[in-house]
Amino acid sequence: MARPQKIKIEAYRDQEFKNKAASPNEFELPVNPEQFSQRLQVKQDERRPGGAQGNDDRFLSTAPEELRLDFFLDGTGTIMGYVKPEKTVPQQLQELKDVVYTLSGDIHQPKFLKVVLGTDVAPFYCKLTDLQITYTLFDPDGMPLRAKISATFKGFTDPQFRVAKEKKSSPDLTHIRSVQAGDLFPLMVYRIYNDASLYLEVARANGLANFRRLKPGQEIFFPPVEKTSK
Repeated sequence: MARPQKIKIEAYRDQEFKNKAASPNEFELPVNPEQFSQRLQVKQDERRPGGAQGNDDRFLSTAPEELRLDFFLDGTGTIMGYVKPEKTVPQQLQELKDVVYTLSGDIHQPKFLKVVLGTDVAPFYCKLTDLQITYTLFDPDGMPLRAKISATFKGFTDPQFRVAKEKKSSPDLTHIRSVQAGDLFPLMVYRIYNDASLYLEVARANGLANFRRLKPGQEIFFPPVEKTSK
């Protein structure tokens, strides 16, 4: 039987997600969660002038997306489909904290994170906002054998990319495209510029190391032609 793909959290030291943080910089969930949840919010201005009736809410902004993972750290080896881990629950917990919570010495803050949710789901770029730990099982000596983890992450976008995306006075706003299953990068470039030869410039603008491995749902920024033409 093939080994089930597990959710993995990768840590980076830069907000462009190009440079891995110092080790440890990865944590693989030992037991996949039964589910994970994402939260998207639209903020509206609900203020009304005096005497007004009814609703005429005005759009303000979209809040950063949130991802919540609820999973277990297990030290018993009794969960079906999973072997007993080599490390204890406290050791597993320390590794998790080192990746998602402990301050990185070179950036003086917790690390930038990429949560890899699977081959068919786009990675979630984020920072940790909340980590709750509940110990649920102990051995006779008081050693924790199982812990329930609830981790909440807030979506993070490179500021330069976000400014370009939110720039209302330029055509940049119309040049944000989400990758669909089966999309080819040169063809996406051709649809925007009517010139597929610009694909390398667009790849550099998005910091893509390998444009042949786009994920469905991934957003691509297409800057104005005059900024990418040779």
